[in-house]
Amino acid sequence: MNMKSIVGLLVVLTVILGTVLYNREQPVNESSNDEVQSYTLSNGMKVLVIENHRAPVAVSQIWYKVGSSYEHDGISGVSHVLEHMMFKGTEEHAAGEFSEIIAANGGEENAFTGQDYTSYYQKIANDRLELCLELEADRMRNLVFDEKEFLKELEVVKEERRLRTEDVPTALTYERFNSVAFTNSPYRRPIIGWMEDLDTLTVDDAREWYNTWYAPNNATLVVAGDVQAKEVFRLAKRYFGQLPTSKIPELKPRQEAKQYGTQRVTVEVPAKIPYIAMGYKAPILKAQDIGGENEWERYALEVLAGVLDGGYSARFSRNLVRGQEIANSASASYGMTAKHETLLVLSAVPNDDVAIEVLEFALREEVNTLKNQPPDKDELDRVKAQVVAGEVYQQDSTFYQAMNVGMLETIGLPWQIKDEYVDKILAVTAEQVQQVAKKYLTDENLTVAVLDPLPIENDNGENVADDSVKQMPATGGVHGQ
Repeated sequence: MNMKSIVGLLVVLTVILGTVLYNREQPVNESSNDEVQSYTLSNGMKVLVIENHRAPVAVSQIWYKVGSSYEHDGISGVSHVLEHMMFKGTEEHAAGEFSEIIAANGGEENAFTGQDYTSYYQKIANDRLELCLELEADRMRNLVFDEKEFLKELEVVKEERRLRTEDVPTALTYERFNSVAFTNSPYRRPIIGWMEDLDTLTVDDAREWYNTWYAPNNATLVVAGDVQAKEVFRLAKRYFGQLPTSKIPELKPRQEAKQYGTQRVTVEVPAKIPYIAMGYKAPILKAQDIGGENEWERYALEVLAGVLDGGYSARFSRNLVRGQEIANSASASYGMTAKHETLLVLSAVPNDDVAIEVLEFALREEVNTLKNQPPDKDELDRVKAQVVAGEVYQQDSTFYQAMNVGMLETIGLPWQIKDEYVDKILAVTAEQVQQVAKKYLTDENLTVAVLDPLPIENDNGENVADDSVKQMPATGGVHGQ
């Protein structure tokens, strides 16, 4: 969703006055750890700053601790709809003005909704950072809920759902796959919401969601780039420090119910080719796991996914795509950073005239091979080299630096673990990869979803092809206009 913005520069007197006030009143909690410096405002809002002076740009991100996993049945999709509404004006700024102002100042802005967070960001010249903070502070507590604007945005979201999910057979299959894989986990609901819930969503639902969760004591500001941390703290205090807090609900723990055997779902819709997704219940990294005896399992699962699907030399590509030539594509994915138990997902599209049962058997055989024999040194070295190269490349991105820190902070993990990731991946052994394969990649933990294509007919009743093959992410996704 594109956003609208504001133009505004501080007068010299305001800058001087703000600096004096900052020096007189010290932060409630200030600390630093290498690149990241932290400051907590008196109303509970956390500010994290990453100084990176390579270019005169700044990235500003506001992270709210709310996403689709916070929703309940009947209002699925409300977090994403509210994301759209955040650009529809405040008492101070009309609908559309946020994005217009940011664009007029040479910046970019957008937002995304995930399972465990909603985030709004701007990329702009560092001397315009204050503008972004002023605008974000305004819409944090002063959003206007016009029913006409709400109904218009609701239709935009519905159309987005049609285009991205209902008209894409693999996406629709993946959505149903998640709804069956999880019994009582909130991850069973799609981020964009069920269409049936969107049909009954009201402006009052969105307003209540906003009033409950959009508050400084439920938000983190992350700023990265060519900035001075103390100046960012001063500006954060100026614009966010006086905002009122909300009583944030205390959520009950959401432990996924025990699974009893392999679960299956078949989706029959018009499509050109079949598709299969196989998901194994897998643990995520929790704060209490850090430094514990089983922490290594999460890193071993990441390496396992890389052994199966880590480029041209990985097992899926080598054995299924090029070797047996039974798969047009095959992938493995796992992410250990989330609030709730996740899935390690294997997915594939068969080649022409290859039965989906044959492909499922081949995927299972790759898993069994890992259980019976640990990966060799060359495979591990390749995966680890890719991880190191990827981390080095991503660190060149100011946006990624901010996003990594903001995401970890928002889901309840200490952002310091980002600096340990490479070392812990490098420490994973072949035997540990084999151990997690045996422990987690079992039929008792497995859910299988199959897209069984129905014939596609055009207006003349003739069968036509569907070219929309899309691999879906294992956990959640990014949604915006």
